[in-house]
Amino acid sequence: MNRKLSNLSAPVLAGVIREKTRDAAIMEIKNCLYDGAGMIDLHMSCLENTDIDTLRAIMKASKLPVLALNYNNTCNWEDAGFSEEERVDSFLRAVAAGAAGIDMQGYTFHRPSKNGFLGEDKYSFTKGNPKEIVTEEGIISKQCELIEKVHFSGAEVLMSCHPGIPMNCQQVVELALFMEKRNPDVIKIVTIATNEEELTESFKTMVMLKKEVKTPVSYHAGGQAGSLSRIINPVLGGHMIFCVDRFKEGSTVEQLDLRTVKAIVDNMKKIM
Repeated sequence: MNRKLSNLSAPVLAGVIREKTRDAAIMEIKNCLYDGAGMIDLHMSCLENTDIDTLRAIMKASKLPVLALNYNNTCNWEDAGFSEEERVDSFLRAVAAGAAGIDMQGYTFHRPSKNGFLGEDKYSFTKGNPKEIVTEEGIISKQCELIEKVHFSGAEVLMSCHPGIPMNCQQVVELALFMEKRNPDVIKIVTIATNEEELTESFKTMVMLKKEVKTPVSYHAGGQAGSLSRIINPVLGGHMIFCVDRFKEGSTVEQLDLRTVKAIVDNMKKIM
């Protein structure tokens, strides 16, 4: 399955799969399909085995395009312990197995920047020591090479960044434009909202992202006050909504319920 993620009708509902075994992942993909998902978000670091045969079986079982990611967390949210080389290898195996795309995080090739900014602090979006942001040209060059390699293999790249701090509209738009220069097919940014003002700022930001950035963008705010942005921002032009079909121990509890989101989006489309 190699249908382009960037061409899916927005907002596309991504069914999040965080399972330990091949069979459990396949069953959860089926649940997502029947409950309205338009794509699958496969957390490879949760799987006990990610060899090519396991990944190929999972991709083959999905009628939906699969975005493969490796956030280096186990199903129980412990550090999976992968090196950057091992993470990148898992991306390439997933593409070879039939994934439609990979989620390349902003810290790829420099794991320390997963927890803090690397590079020259000369941009609006580097203020406050954001996570997963790199401005060091050597690392960016390696990321561009990986994107080209994935494109050559016929798949796409979603480039993601989770700064872990509140950001205003200008900062997020400038960050997205900075990421866009690496030629990803989709951009994903998740900031933090700690109050209603920051939540409202996220709505304004999504509108501006739609206007200013050519690449499809998925943007929302996490944190104490950010949950509403997970559904409002896609309605305002965000490309993807990440949803849980069955909540369980390994789920991201802040993510939205797939069936509920499907009903909301369908009704919003009727109104609009």
